[in-house]
Amino acid sequence: MFPEDQTLVGQILSQVQADRALYLMCTVPAFCRLTGTVLSHLFRSRVAPQDPELWPPQTLCELYSWYFRMALGGEGQEKGRVSPRIEQVAHGSRKMVGTLGRMAFHGLVKKKFVFYEQDMKAFGVDLALLQGALCSFFLQREETLVSSVAYCFIHLSLQEYVAAAYYYSASKRAIFDLFTDSGMSWPRLGFLTHFRSAAQQAMQAEDGRLDVFLRFLSGLLSPRVNALLAGSLLTQGEHQGYRAQVAKLLQGCLRPNMAVCARAVNVLYCLQELQHTELACNVAEAMGSGALASLTGPSNRAALAYLLQVSDTCAQEADLSLGLGQGVLQSLLPQLLYCQSLRLDTNQFQDPVMELLGSMLSGKDCRIQKISLAENQISNKGAKALARSLLVNRSLTTLDLRSNTIGPQGAKGLADALKINRTLTSLSLQKNSIGPLGAQKMAEALKQNKSLKELMLSSNSIGDGGAKALAEALKVNQGLLSLDLQSNSISDAGLAALMGALCANQTLLSLNLRENSISPKGAQALAHALSSNTTLKHLDLTANLLYDQGAQAIAVAMRENCALKSLHLQWNFIQVDAARALGQALQLNSSLTSLDLQENAIRDEGASALATALKVNTALTALYLQVASIGAPGALALGEALAVNRTLEILDLRGNAIGVSGAKALANALKVNSSLRRLSLQENSLGMDGVIGVAMALSGNHGLQHINLQGNHIGESGARMISEAIKTNAPMCTVEM
Repeated sequence: MFPEDQTLVGQILSQVQADRALYLMCTVPAFCRLTGTVLSHLFRSRVAPQDPELWPPQTLCELYSWYFRMALGGEGQEKGRVSPRIEQVAHGSRKMVGTLGRMAFHGLVKKKFVFYEQDMKAFGVDLALLQGALCSFFLQREETLVSSVAYCFIHLSLQEYVAAAYYYSASKRAIFDLFTDSGMSWPRLGFLTHFRSAAQQAMQAEDGRLDVFLRFLSGLLSPRVNALLAGSLLTQGEHQGYRAQVAKLLQGCLRPNMAVCARAVNVLYCLQELQHTELACNVAEAMGSGALASLTGPSNRAALAYLLQVSDTCAQEADLSLGLGQGVLQSLLPQLLYCQSLRLDTNQFQDPVMELLGSMLSGKDCRIQKISLAENQISNKGAKALARSLLVNRSLTTLDLRSNTIGPQGAKGLADALKINRTLTSLSLQKNSIGPLGAQKMAEALKQNKSLKELMLSSNSIGDGGAKALAEALKVNQGLLSLDLQSNSISDAGLAALMGALCANQTLLSLNLRENSISPKGAQALAHALSSNTTLKHLDLTANLLYDQGAQAIAVAMRENCALKSLHLQWNFIQVDAARALGQALQLNSSLTSLDLQENAIRDEGASALATALKVNTALTALYLQVASIGAPGALALGEALAVNRTLEILDLRGNAIGVSGAKALANALKVNSSLRRLSLQENSLGMDGVIGVAMALSGNHGLQHINLQGNHIGESGARMISEAIKTNAPMCTVEM
C-alpha cells in the first residue's frame, strides 16, 4: 500500500500493535488495508497534533468513522477531482446512509451480501451515486456470468458499519420494528426501544452475524465518534441523552443464568465502543489484587473473558488463582487460548478440571506456553490427563504442578509423555509424594528426553533409591540444566551416586540438595566431583550435616574448581576451622561470586580469615554472614578488607554483635570503598553512635544503593533523624530503619 515509506510503515505497525483488540483483527486482509489507509492518512496529514482528543483511534467504530470521514472529504480520490463542498458532503452522506445503509442493513438481517441493480432500485439507491467517489470507498463492482452487474461491500465489516449508521439514524424517527417487514408499530417508541431490539436480535443470533453491527451501533454513541462525525452524519452532542441508558441496557443483557459465550463477550466489546469501561476495569483491578474470587456474577465472568482476549497483561500472564470454580473455568476455555501464560493456583481444582485443560492443551490452536496449577487437588488421574495432552501439544514450555497429590502413578504418566514431548523445558513437581518409584520413572524419561531443562522434585521423599536412578540418567542426559532435590531424605549413599554422575555429566548447571542428610563422608564424594566437574555453576547444600570436616573437604576442592559461581552452606554447623579453609580457598579461586555462610558460628576468627581473602580475591561479589557470631574484631577485619577490595557488592551481617566499634570500622571503609551496593547491619547493637557513624560515612560513598539499619535500638526519633541524614548525604541510597 505504501512500501516506499518504511518510516510510515513502522509507525502504523506500532500503532496497531499497541491496541490488542484491533491487532487481533489483523488476520483479515481487508481490515489491514482499511486500517493502513486510515492511519497512513492520519500520520501524513498530521491529525494527531491538531486533534489530540481524537488520537489515536481507540475502538473499531472510531477507526471506521475516520474512514467514513475520509470518504466524505474525498481523501484518496483520483487526482483532478474537485473535493465536494461541506453542504454537499452532509447531504451526500445522509442520502447514502438513507439508501445504501438501508440496503446494507436489510442485507445483513437476511444474510445477503451481493446486490444487483434491481436490489439497488428496490431500496432507492441512486445508480448514479454508484459512480461517485463516495461509494467507491464502500462498494466494489463484480462482473457476473450473466449480463447483470453485481455489487458487494469491500468487506463485510463495511456493510455492518453502514448498516449500523442507517439503523442509528432511522431508529430516532421510525415507528415500526426495523428488523421486520410487517411494519408492526410499538406502543412505546424512541431510540432506546430500537436499540433494545437490536441488542436482543444480536444476542439471539447464535452465528454472531450481528455482533459487529451491534458494536458499531454502540460506538456511534461514543463522545469521540460524535466529535468525529458531528455535522456530517451525527448531530453534535446527541449521544449524551442515550449513552448512560444504553450502557445499563447492555449490561442487562448479561442475565444471571447466562453462560459465558461469544455473545456475552461481545457485550463487553460494545461497552468498550461506548467508552463505558468501568466493568472491565473493576475485573482487571480484581485480577491484579488477587480478589477475583469475590466477582462471580455473569457480568464479571463476561468481563473476565473479554480481558483474556484483549488485555496485554492477560496475554503475557493471566492470573486466575484463588477461587476460580470449575464451571467458570469451563466457560472461559475458548478465551484461555489467547493467553501465553496461565496461573491457576489455589483453586481446589480436581481431576475433572484437568480433563478440560488437557483437551484445551491438545487443541491445534493452543498457544499457551506456561501453565501453573500449584496447590490444587490434582491426583494421578488429573496428571495423566495432562500427560496425554503433552503427547500432542507443541506450545507448552513450562508446567507447574507443585503441592498436589499426583503420586508415583501420576509421575509415571508424565514421564511417559516426556519420552515423546519435545517442547516442555520446565517441570515442577515439588510436594507431590512421587516417592522413589516416581523418581525412577522420571529418570527413565530423562534418558530419552533432550528438551527438558529444569526439573523440580523437592519434598517428594525420593530417598537414596530415587537419587541413584536420577544419577544413572544424568550420566547419559545431555539436556537438563537444573535439578532440584531439596528435602528428599537423601543421605551419603544417594549423594555418592549423584556425584559419580557429575564426574561424567557436562550439562548440569544447578543442583539443589538443601535439607537432606549429607554428612562429612558424603562431602568427600562431593569434593571429588567438584575437582573434576567443569560445568556446575550453582550448588546449594543448605541445612545438611557437613560440619567443619565436610566444609573443609569442599574448600580444598574449590582451590581447583573453576566453574562454580555460587555456593550455599547455610546452617551446616560450620565453625572456625572450616571458615579458615574457605578463606584460603578464596585466595586462590577466581570463579566463585557468591558464598552463603549464614547461621554458622564462624566467630571473629572465621570472619577475619574471610576478610584476609577479600583483600586479594577479585571474583566474589556477594558474602552472606548473617547470624555468624561475629563481634567487633571480625567487623574490624572486614572493614580493613573493604578498604582495599573493589569487587564485593553485597555484604550481609544481620544478627551479629559488631557494636559501636564494629560499626565505626565499617564506616571508615565505606568512605573509600566504591564497589559495595548493599549492606545489612540489621540487629547488630550499633546504638545511636554506631548508626550515626555509618550515616556520616555515606557522604563520601558513591556506590551504596541500599542499607539496612533496623533493630539497632535507636528509637523512632533517632531513626527519622538518621534516615534524613542518609537521604541528604546519599540521596541515591535506600535506607531501612
